[in-house]
Order: sequence, then structure tokens, then C-alpha cells
Amino acid sequence: MIKRTAMALALAALATLPAAAETTFTVLGSGGGPIARPDRSQPANLLQVNGRNIVVDAGDGLSIRLAAKRVRMGAVDDVLLSHLHFDHAGGLLAVLGQRFQTNPDKPVMIYGPPGTAALIDGIVAGMGPAMEAAYGMEDAQIMTPEQLVQVQEIRDGASFMLGDVTVTAAKNSHYSFAHGSDLEAKYESLSFRFDTPDRSIVYTGDTGWSDAVIALAKDADLLVTELIDLPSVMENVRRTAPEHLIEEIEWHLSEHHVSPEQIGRMAAAAGVSKVVATHLVAGARITPEQTESWAELIRAGFDGEIAIAEDLQDF
Repeated sequence: MIKRTAMALALAALATLPAAAETTFTVLGSGGGPIARPDRSQPANLLQVNGRNIVVDAGDGLSIRLAAKRVRMGAVDDVLLSHLHFDHAGGLLAVLGQRFQTNPDKPVMIYGPPGTAALIDGIVAGMGPAMEAAYGMEDAQIMTPEQLVQVQEIRDGASFMLGDVTVTAAKNSHYSFAHGSDLEAKYESLSFRFDTPDRSIVYTGDTGWSDAVIALAKDADLLVTELIDLPSVMENVRRTAPEHLIEEIEWHLSEHHVSPEQIGRMAAAAGVSKVVATHLVAGARITPEQTESWAELIRAGFDGEIAIAEDLQDF
């Protein structure tokens, strides 16, 4: 009787353990837009959990970076867009075009804020002539738009499952519409939390200081955050932008992106274990000395682990 009771207790304990999981978050593109860089692709990431491939933002260069990770475009299950700025969505034509050319056995699911359906409809419409012309093979089956892609628009507070991953969305402070305006009601910039069987990961997307993002990231294992080096960016802006726009540009960049110091304070307030800075917006060239200085500025307010991402790094 004692042996049977001990075994029953052991089995019950095993039943309460989380399901086995293998979670990897890869920064595919670590450069922030809108200016292209020779050494960093634009914002794109890959979350892999138990064989499911979830792309998080789809900046220019995504298809090449996926190839470097040996992930076929047809193996991408889902794409999540944090917002609709071009540096986060410029790689979508390659996603859909390559899938059309390689005939995957299911449509890719694209999730994003209001406006995502219009964006995808426009891309698919632009693909129309190439899809209709196809390859001139008499008996070839031509993929329809519905077989190619499905879209689900999401808003602040959305929560849904992608395989073994619970995704939660929160509206952040990246957009700068007038409070109470029609545009503020219509569009949202989102941050995402991914709870897998073994880890919790929060991706800020583009944001300024945001109490909503801090709440979303509460006690997360990993915070993947954007970063702006405002002084070096403004050096370039003052050289190239029309003078009457400089003050407005500086206001936008300071209010709707986060500095290294702010990252440290937000991470500490959320109680996360590790910070990875990506979407790096800085002067013309990002140097090792700069990345080390950013890490030190983050460290001033946060005593956890810190990394400044390079393209194709796994976390």
C-alpha cells in the first residue's frame, strides 16, 4: 500500500510539471528603419516553439535571414506584425511571393493591428499578374489568394493560442495621434507577450515609455526591446532634414522610442530576468564601443542580464 501511494504521488507530481518545450527566439534583423544598413537587416524575428515557426515583424531582408537559419518560407506558420510602418512590413511581399512559387500545403496566418487586412489585400492584388501568368504549365493548379494567406486583425488586450504559445497583445505608445482623434481610435501599435510551456518572452516592437508594456512584461524571462541612440541620430537629422522639421522629428523620436536609460528603468519596473536590445537606431555606423556604452546605460537601472543583438542571434 505504501509503495502504491508513493508511486501515485510521484505520478501526480509529474502531471503538474509544464509540458516539454523547446523555445528559441532569434533576432533575424536587428537594425531599425527607415534607413537600410549594410550589416543589419530591418526588424524581423523568429519564435520557434516545438516545431512551430512564428515570424514576429517582417522587415526588409527577412527572406534572406530565414534562409540563413535554414527555415523554408513554406515552413513559416504565422506572421505577427506589431504595427504597419514599412521597416516592419517590407519583407511581406517576399513571404507571400516565395510561398506562391513553392506551393506550401497551407496558407500562412498573418496577425496584426487594424489596417493589416488592407495591407495584405494590396500586396496580393499587386501579385495578381504574376499569379495569373504563373509558369505556363497547362495542367498546373494555380494557388488562390485564400490558399496563400489568411489575415486576423487584433487589438489591445487580444489573447490567442498559436500551437503551444499563448500570445497577448497590448497597445503601446509608438503612434502619436491626437488624443480622442479618429486616427487614434483606428490604428494601434502593439507589443506582444509570448508564454510558452517553458519561457515568457515580451517583444516591445516600437514604443516610447509605456506603463502598458511594463505591465505586459511583468516577471517575464526575456524582454526584447527596441533602442534608440537619440544624440547620434539627431546628428544625422540636423545634417539632412529640412530645418523646419528638426524640432518635430526630435520630439517624435524622443517620445515614441526608448533610450538605453529608459530600457533599464522599464525592465527593472517589470521585473524581467534578461533584456535584449534590437531595432537599433543610431548614427551611420554602429560600433562595438557604442553597443557597450548602451549596455552600460541600461545596466545603470537594471541589474539583470543584458545583450545588444546582432542579426541571427538566438536567445
